[in-house]
Amino acid sequence: MTVFNKLYRTSIASHYFDIVQESMLEVFDGDHGTARYYRLDSIRQCGKTGTVQNPHGDDHSLFIAYAPMENPRIALAVVVENAGYGSTWAAPIASLMIEKFMKGGTKRLELEKKIMEVNLLDPNGSVKRKAQ
Repeated sequence: MTVFNKLYRTSIASHYFDIVQESMLEVFDGDHGTARYYRLDSIRQCGKTGTVQNPHGDDHSLFIAYAPMENPRIALAVVVENAGYGSTWAAPIASLMIEKFMKGGTKRLELEKKIMEVNLLDPNGSVKRKAQ
């Protein structure tokens, strides 16, 4: 595991960080958050879904996240090519990765099974099955 011990300063004023962090928390915890179905009761996750337009086929599914909110131990980005909305595939994958990293395993076996067994690409390179 990489340990970061060098402080990097940004030109962005720190008073903007709180609102960004709260907004990223709402992605999981908000009533209308795009990753609310992948919320973990015991870990406050922060994230942002994204859908990347692709002129050559289906859009790409994107999600960035970190956890826990108060003292992050993991930060990641997940991109699933040609898979549609960020909340469809990238967000659940990221949430499972956070859970496995933080807890050493997952209790959401049905979600894990769905992710592990899905065939996202057909021979033409487009999504074969959408998340339910």
